[in-house]
Amino acid sequence: MAEESKFIRVNCPKCKNEQIIFGKAATEIKCLVCGEVLAKPTGGKTKIEAKIIEVL
Repeated sequence: MAEESKFIRVNCPKCKNEQIIFGKAATEIKCLVCGEVLAKPTGGKTKIEAKIIEVL
């Protein structure tokens, strides 16, 4: 049984902005406020570089 993709609420380590990202992103995800990299694609699950607040 395949694992479901999830959306994740993260907190930017630089400016503390809260943002919702996709758990299996294909491109690098940056903070909408300061441009800090929040997550990087790995071919499967996304490597999250920010603090995870909750999984939606």
